Amino acid sequence: MTRRPSTAAREAAADGRSPSVAILLGTCHGERFLAPQLDSITAQTHTDWRVWASDDHSTDGTLAILSDYRRRWGEGRLAIRTGPGRGFCANFLSLVCDLSIQADYYAFADHDDVWDDDKLAVALAWLTGIPHNVPALYCARTRLIDEDGQPMGFSPLFSRPLSFRNALVQSVAGGNTMVFNQAARNLLAEAGVVDVQTHDWWLYLIVTACGGRTFYDPVPKIGYRQHPNNLVGSNADWPARLSRARRLLAGRFTGMNDRNIVALKRLQHHMSAENKSILTHFVHARKASLAPRVRGIRHSGVYHHTRLGNLGLMVATLFKKL
Repeated sequence: MTRRPSTAAREAAADGRSPSVAILLGTCHGERFLAPQLDSITAQTHTDWRVWASDDHSTDGTLAILSDYRRRWGEGRLAIRTGPGRGFCANFLSLVCDLSIQADYYAFADHDDVWDDDKLAVALAWLTGIPHNVPALYCARTRLIDEDGQPMGFSPLFSRPLSFRNALVQSVAGGNTMVFNQAARNLLAEAGVVDVQTHDWWLYLIVTACGGRTFYDPVPKIGYRQHPNNLVGSNADWPARLSRARRLLAGRFTGMNDRNIVALKRLQHHMSAENKSILTHFVHARKASLAPRVRGIRHSGVYHHTRLGNLGLMVATLFKKL
C-alpha cells in the first residue's frame, strides 16, 4: 500500500517553510544528565522542533527538571507524559505509536546524551531529498563520552550497505542517532507496541524490510554518554564484545530473533517479494538440522558489518543459536 505524505509534510513542501520535527525523548532516573541533553536540543540550528518526553516512573528529580524546562521553553515546546513502565523500548514505542503526535519528521532522543548543534539539520538535509511516501531512516556513528563529557573514542565505523539482510542479524546504529520520516513512522504505528528487544533495531528492520531508504552517516553528531547505568552501551571495546559473544552462546540472540520475526509478521504485506523470500529462508534455516541450517543461512545472505560479527554469526549458526 502506498502511503500519502502527511498533511503537515505536504503543507511544508508547498509553502517552503522549515519542516517540523517531533523529538521523542525517553527518560527514566535521568536527573544527572538530562539538563545538558535538553540544552543541546535548545542549541539546534534547525529550530522547528517540539519535544515529547515520556518519563518511565522516575523517582529522582527528572520530572522536576522537565517541568522547569517546560516553564522556560513554554508548553508549546515540551509535553510531558507518563510512560508505560515496561522498559525503555516500550516507552519509546508508546510515543511513536501515539498518533496525536504529528510532525514532518521524528527523532528519538535519550536523556543522557549531548547533541551536536547541527544534528537535526544534517539529518534533514538527507531526509528531505527522499519522497515522502518512501520510508526513510537517517542514523549515524557516535562519539563516545564519559560521565563528565570527556571524549572516549567512537562507535564502530560500518562501511557495508545497510539492508534487510543485515538488519535481520545486526542493529547498526543507536536510536539516539535516528531521525526518520512520516512514512517510516506510519509503519511503526501500524505495527504498534510490539514485543521486541530495542526500538532502534526494530526501526532499522522495518524500514529495510518494507522497501525504505537508509543512510548511515560516518560523521558522529552526538556525544553518546557511557556510564554504569547505561541500559544499552556501545560495543566499541573488547570487554563489551566478549560480553556480547557470551550472550550469543547462551542463546539470548535466539530469543531476540524470535521476537523480531513474530513482530515482522504484522508488516509482511508491505514487504517486497525478495525480502519475503529472504525472511522465509532465514526462518526455516534457524530451526533446521546442521547441514540444511548452514546452507539456508548462507542462502538467505544475512551478514554482519565486521569480520568478528560474521565469525559470531557462523558460530551461532553452527550451534543453533540464531
